[in-house]
Amino acid sequence: MSHKLNHSLSLAKPDAYHTSPKQKLFLAIGMVGFFVLVLTLFNLDISSGWTLASALLLIVFGIGGFATDAYLNKPKGIKNDGVWFKSISSRGLSGWLTGLVLTFFYIVLYFYPHLLGLGKDGAANTGLIAFFDPLSKLLNGGAASQWFVYGTLYTLAILAFGYKFLLKYRHNRYEQLRTYSVMFFQLGFAFLIPEFMARLNSDTFSLPYYDLKNIWPLNYYNFEQYRVDSLISAGDVGLGILIFGVASIFIITPILTYKYGKRWYCSWVCGCGGLAETAGDPFRHLSDKRQVAWKIERWVVHSVLVFVVLMTTAVIYTYLGYDAEKYWLTKDIFLFAVAGFLTFIFALIMIFKRHELGKDARYGAIGYFVIILALIGFHYLSSGTKLFLFEAETLRSTYGFLIGAIFSGVIGTGFYPIFGNRVWCRFGCPMAAILGFQQRMLSKFRITTNGGQCISCGNCSTYCEMGIDVRAYAQKGENIVRSSCVGCGICSAVCPRGVLKLENDSMEGRINPNDILLGNDVDLMDLVNQK
Repeated sequence: MSHKLNHSLSLAKPDAYHTSPKQKLFLAIGMVGFFVLVLTLFNLDISSGWTLASALLLIVFGIGGFATDAYLNKPKGIKNDGVWFKSISSRGLSGWLTGLVLTFFYIVLYFYPHLLGLGKDGAANTGLIAFFDPLSKLLNGGAASQWFVYGTLYTLAILAFGYKFLLKYRHNRYEQLRTYSVMFFQLGFAFLIPEFMARLNSDTFSLPYYDLKNIWPLNYYNFEQYRVDSLISAGDVGLGILIFGVASIFIITPILTYKYGKRWYCSWVCGCGGLAETAGDPFRHLSDKRQVAWKIERWVVHSVLVFVVLMTTAVIYTYLGYDAEKYWLTKDIFLFAVAGFLTFIFALIMIFKRHELGKDARYGAIGYFVIILALIGFHYLSSGTKLFLFEAETLRSTYGFLIGAIFSGVIGTGFYPIFGNRVWCRFGCPMAAILGFQQRMLSKFRITTNGGQCISCGNCSTYCEMGIDVRAYAQKGENIVRSSCVGCGICSAVCPRGVLKLENDSMEGRINPNDILLGNDVDLMDLVNQK
């Protein structure tokens, strides 16, 4: 199939900004499929497997056809041109309306699922959720829930917009590979495998819904008693999953982060990151690059991590016993073990890595002492199911509401067109916080820069979805080692001079904030050779 290339170099308003007739046709096809989904909200009798398949295929075909015509009609290379001319990607009216619609959908999904047709007390589903019943019965053998509808649409978005992303960055092998990776993990590990696991459940065998790529502290609920009991009662399979979850925290995650940085998860595996990189790609330039945003980010995301550590400790604490003769792991032993482990980690960091922390050491110290004081408080102020005079269930539900629902769902995804595509990853994800800590302290990953080649065009900073001022590092020739960097590689991809390069090298000379290249007090060649 041949395509006529558009070689317009106009900066004011090139022809490439116009929607072609083919693109308009594919937009209309996609909107027809979306309209069918909207019609189901009115309880019209159109629910069938063929109707569902047709609607979803129309949406996918519309997105794919639009992307094919938009990107294959242009030469290879980054196609971020025009983002500040389009209403949807420049906080215009379309952007705000899109954000409001997404936010409204998330609010209804989380808190008012009956408006989508979820049946109550065993009643049959209606509306949109009933529309997905045929697919749900095919995969897991049961009727659909609001979470099945959400998971299906979520996966569909990553696959369809992932195809768009592949076309847009078809010149860059790294971007291609990581996009294939997030599409694979979302479809297999987050959607199909959990549904097939649910199909295996019976009266004698039961496994809780388990996204195999979700690791604590992201799945903060995984150590609640009902889940632990369910996994143990499922025999070898459930016990294997439980052991895998624990090993992921203390063995798998640190090793992979040491070798590759947090990008192995945040940009290659995570579903939140997958949606941000595919469906959220047109909004990456909207991330706040101000220093005040960076300060807020560090305080908020690490506060969430501290709270998750405390809450997880509290959850496990509530179902442990006191009697040492009956239990090898009592409440007291558990609290001392957690406090001892945190003290050990803190001591190692302060002894061997304090020169790399700077001001951040104070934030870490504050978080550490908050946890230790809270653990002491658990011992003296908790009784039965109460933690600090609060019911454990109240504490967990409050976190689930504020962080799991409002932050990660309503704000994290609904506000893509307003605050950029990584709001949740920057400010709220405890997994990003703990991986960022590991990346900063003990990882071979860095983004190296060649300051002599930098022309200060600002593309790297503009399209950094994590709000990092990459250009400031590139101008100084300083390695970029930031806790928040997810290693998406877009800064390197959009650089017209090849200044930036993602590397996994030795720990030597990785962080070099004090190197001042004046020439009169440092041997430049020796410094270059050290790097």
